[in-house]
Amino acid sequence: MSSLRPPNSPFDSPSLPYTLLTQPMKTFVRLLEYALALLGSIPEPDSPPIRIVCISDTHCLTSVHIPDGDLLIHAGDLTNAGTPAELQAQIDWLDSLPHQHKVAVAGNHDTFLDPRSRTTLSPEQQEGSIDWKGIHYLQHSALTLRFANGRRSLNLYGAPQIPACGGDEFAFQYPRGHDAWTDTIPGDTDLLITHTPPKYHLDLPTALGCEFLLSEVWRVRPALHVFGHVHAGKSDTLGWLKGGKEVVRWDEGQKCLERTLARPDGLVRELLNPRNWLDVMMVLGYGVMNVVWDRVWGGGQNGATLMVNASLMFNNTGELRNRPQVIHI
Repeated sequence: MSSLRPPNSPFDSPSLPYTLLTQPMKTFVRLLEYALALLGSIPEPDSPPIRIVCISDTHCLTSVHIPDGDLLIHAGDLTNAGTPAELQAQIDWLDSLPHQHKVAVAGNHDTFLDPRSRTTLSPEQQEGSIDWKGIHYLQHSALTLRFANGRRSLNLYGAPQIPACGGDEFAFQYPRGHDAWTDTIPGDTDLLITHTPPKYHLDLPTALGCEFLLSEVWRVRPALHVFGHVHAGKSDTLGWLKGGKEVVRWDEGQKCLERTLARPDGLVRELLNPRNWLDVMMVLGYGVMNVVWDRVWGGGQNGATLMVNASLMFNNTGELRNRPQVIHI
């Protein structure tokens, strides 16, 4: 049966039957976490709210309606080949949009922006220059933006690096398993923009995100984390159910969830591991307490992070079929 076969690529979404067969406990704990999240709430925005439009992975395409807002975020992979001509065409399009502020980071396809991968382009492909116009380009850098006539401000940090997943033409790669993140993000960051997802969050069951980025987000705990890169992390079964967004509470329940997802796969191996069952029960227990705190006692979700997979590319179809994400903070 085709539904029980592994996906052709790690970046493709596996079928739900295949995932259930190979990752029964991991799938169950993800579904449990989703069910508990439905009973919770999205963190309330401050006043006056800032409307943020999040996009990523446009890959040279512009055939999509971008909603208006105070801030437009592009989380990388503006292009396919990453030439100056492709980059400038995307920049010109973004610059034409009406948002008060616009911020972008690079992705692995934006080859020219990384001096290491730039050398893979031919001399003809490297011709031209890049003018970022009114767009704030963040490459391992921070920025403070003001909104609502100076009554609100946000501290942003953007970084493009990803765990290696391709050839030398891919930009900003580091070896998988290498720590490229610890103590790199300022502690006062409100809005974090990366190209790669943190591991296990709006990722795929193959866990293509970075564990060291996840540890760094645990430390910083920004209000909003926007990323892309793993297109299918937004449109696979759980990503689709979540609408490409999830609220992450930095508590013991979250630790138990991530411990379960970090263990080896396997139908028998997962089901017979008592630590998996213990952690699942703790996820349930902490989740119920959070719902009571949120819904019954009105404690809210202070200190939580809203994570957003902003990929517009639908899987690897070459079509921008995912909608932009609109967030209020």
